[in-house]
Amino acid sequence: MINKEQNRCDCETIHKEVVVRVLATMPDVKNFRKLANLYKMLADNTRLKLLWALSRESMCVCDLAVLLGMTKSAISHQLKSLRLMNLVKNDKQGKIVYYSLADKHVKDIFETGFEHISE
Repeated sequence: MINKEQNRCDCETIHKEVVVRVLATMPDVKNFRKLANLYKMLADNTRLKLLWALSRESMCVCDLAVLLGMTKSAISHQLKSLRLMNLVKNDKQGKIVYYSLADKHVKDIFETGFEHISE
């Protein structure tokens, strides 16, 4: 059994140079908020399933609704949220609107997450 006390820092020394170096590169609080909002978007099973599907193929709302067993309205609502966060984009071809991932970064975030949980 691991003693929780072993993981506690008992020193009173502040390593000022380390704190200064890290503080100098720390992003603005606004960027932390944006990142937190991104993770909130990814904290929903339906949105994750949509992103996974769109990482494989561009799809229309009807196809996604059948795939996930949901209404077109519910899918459209989730896609709007993902689009507003720049995670998906749409492309109208005639009367059909196809959705896909916004860019390679979205696919990388998604795939890295799956790699992490598979370890």
